Amino acid sequence: MDIWGNGCNFACERNLKTSNDMATIVLQVPDESLVAKVKQACKMLTGVTSVKVQKTSQRVDDITKTAHYKAAMDDVKNGRVTTYASLEDFYKEMGL
Repeated sequence: MDIWGNGCNFACERNLKTSNDMATIVLQVPDESLVAKVKQACKMLTGVTSVKVQKTSQRVDDITKTAHYKAAMDDVKNGRVTTYASLEDFYKEMGL
């Protein structure tokens, strides 16, 4: 799924006259069941040298449901935080 929950992104590259120049075409496929067929079709195109499927993470609508947020709140709850009176105090502690 892409970040909007719309399937997969494809990148098809076609060789141009020089080996360093590649044209890239990005396709967004909303139905994940079509991914294999679209990938196969892209590979059959003349001049296509590489077909890559990129699955992106799903969009998070509520940050409080993420594992990172829960871990951070657990740190706060269990006193695993450090506070500083000022930015200068933080810099001193870090040796900056």
